[in-house]
Amino acid sequence: MPTYAYACKDCSHAFDIVQSFTDSTLTACPQCEGTLRKKFNSVGVVFKGSGFYRTDSRDTKGSTVSPSPAASSPAPAAPAAAPAAAAS
Repeated sequence: MPTYAYACKDCSHAFDIVQSFTDSTLTACPQCEGTLRKKFNSVGVVFKGSGFYRTDSRDTKGSTVSPSPAASSPAPAAPAAAPAAAAS
């Protein structure tokens, strides 16, 4: 069950309480019977399982990025050797 944080608008009394998701929100301060407000805090997220890491979606060959056209074209052929000059 989650823990919720409340603060009183009238007397500034703050407290945490463990409530079920189906429980109704508290509206009265336990100290002064003033109006309560629910405080929202940042949630600590924990990712478990596959699919959350950069390497999880890659195939076994390596990168999933397709090679650039310059890298995939064949290398230019070496220039042909010049014919030998005829000896006179």
